[in-house]
Amino acid sequence: MNDATALASAISDGRTTARAAMEASLSACDAHAKLGAVVFIDKAVARTGAAAADNTARNDRGPFHGVPFLGKDLGSTAEGLPIAAGAAAMRTRVAAPEADSDLFAAFRQAGFLPFGLTASPPFGLALDAAPEGLPPACNPWNPSLTPGGSSGGAAVAVAAGLVAIAHATDAAGSIRVPAACCGLVGLKPSQGVIPAGPNFNNHLMGIASELVLARSVRDVTTAFGAVNFSTRPPAAVPNTPRIALALSARCDAAQIAATRAAADALTAAGCAITAIAAPDQMGAEAHAIVKTILAVSLAEWLLALEITDDQVPPLAAALASKGRAMQATDLFALTRRMAHLSDRAAAMFTNFDAILSPVLSTPPPPLGAFDLDHTDTDTDAHFAKMEAFAPNAAIANVAGLPAVALPFGMQNAGLPVGVQLWGPHGADGLLCHLAAQIEARAPALTYPFDIAGLPT
Repeated sequence: MNDATALASAISDGRTTARAAMEASLSACDAHAKLGAVVFIDKAVARTGAAAADNTARNDRGPFHGVPFLGKDLGSTAEGLPIAAGAAAMRTRVAAPEADSDLFAAFRQAGFLPFGLTASPPFGLALDAAPEGLPPACNPWNPSLTPGGSSGGAAVAVAAGLVAIAHATDAAGSIRVPAACCGLVGLKPSQGVIPAGPNFNNHLMGIASELVLARSVRDVTTAFGAVNFSTRPPAAVPNTPRIALALSARCDAAQIAATRAAADALTAAGCAITAIAAPDQMGAEAHAIVKTILAVSLAEWLLALEITDDQVPPLAAALASKGRAMQATDLFALTRRMAHLSDRAAAMFTNFDAILSPVLSTPPPPLGAFDLDHTDTDTDAHFAKMEAFAPNAAIANVAGLPAVALPFGMQNAGLPVGVQLWGPHGADGLLCHLAAQIEARAPALTYPFDIAGLPT
């Protein structure tokens, strides 16, 4: 299998070195710069880290030792990599962190070598990756289309082979949407199991989670195990896992067909499949909650950094204005709505171990579909467009549930199509196990580009 695990194995057994892998990644970043995946690279950091990795004793090496790694320009921080959240005003106000966040410290312990940052839309407010003032990230399968977002730059970097695996975040589908757009695997972990300190910059009232995008379930499973700090025992794998099949009527024929085929794969793996009604009403409510949280968060963010509305894209300014106008009592009431929705979402798993559904309603739209820089500042319309593209994605975020997306075959347009499994809190390992059963029976994908530095 061509993935980060394979690259780590090649470094471990001497078929290549961390230095050679890093030089290949740096060359690939230069060669594919027009894809817009990467917004910041420190080549000195890259080479220093790779040299140190090659000199590390074998008993001090993690499962991904020597593997080049890109952070996202949003979320937890890595030493030396200045996060600007895709916003021009942020680039003039942020300095390179002097230390790793807890998550990146765990990533380094696992063996990853962070050396740059991938594209994000301004403040993570779109399901694409078009940083302000920089070229948009383009889908490697068809560069005229969005790679999804907001972890779109990370998805492009992995699908284009710049790196084998990359950091990603998810507050309303931002790991799973680009995974589906670009033929990758991505797990949005359970709330609270991935370290978010010491600054908790991406907390967002608990709706955001962070992990990686990769080409295989085994990469995601290993990465999760390396950074998961939960003390709860993992959920057991039932003898006959009970899977609910939830197909929203808003999803097109290709998404439905792929999800049904994934259900057949789970049946072949010994699971029991039962069709249920898609939780569309709950999904819409969850999306509305996320929209409010993002508005209040953005208002606080801009205030803290002394960024004025005329220094951000018009739609971001309109959203921040809504956040500032919100009453504290209304925000307090929102926390109760979140608790009620979480309780209803948990009840869905009374009779099921996991739910299988599409990730998207359609193939990826053209670049610019989720543009923030326009005179139409109707934030409701912008968020409605995103909710329609990724129906019910926000349920996992608001309710704190794990959800994993992975590819299952190709659509007629020559693009990969994704499916997702979501489960009760703490079922991350179970979802990865079930995803591996789907992956083993899914049509193989041939990516547009090989992984840089992986020996053939």
